[in-house]
Amino acid sequence: MTETAPSETVGDGSGPQKPVQLDSVADYDELLEAHDLVLLEFITSGCGICASMEPVLSAVARSAPGAVATVNAGLVPDVADEYQIRSVPTLVVLKDGAEVARLDDGFQSAETVVELLETHAAQ
Repeated sequence: MTETAPSETVGDGSGPQKPVQLDSVADYDELLEAHDLVLLEFITSGCGICASMEPVLSAVARSAPGAVATVNAGLVPDVADEYQIRSVPTLVVLKDGAEVARLDDGFQSAETVVELLETHAAQ
């Protein structure tokens, strides 16, 4: 897992300030163990829309509750298969390890993603 320094935590301590890159199933398991609320962004190399989501996810990671992580579906297919990822980018929100929401219709604004996370953080 691409780590962020402890000083890069969100003000409420709920997650890293930058999206974490998950490079293995072990990284995924570790992230779920450490956080109750997680946003997974599934991408693939060479995906233009995925690349355009990078600054959005960075903004979300700075302001939203929970952890934000990027999973390259081609490099970690077991995690992508678990969520039946058929298109990218796909955003999956997990609460206590269970999927509670999904956005799989292309580019999303930071406001949309933060609102989705805040809704599920409050539940």
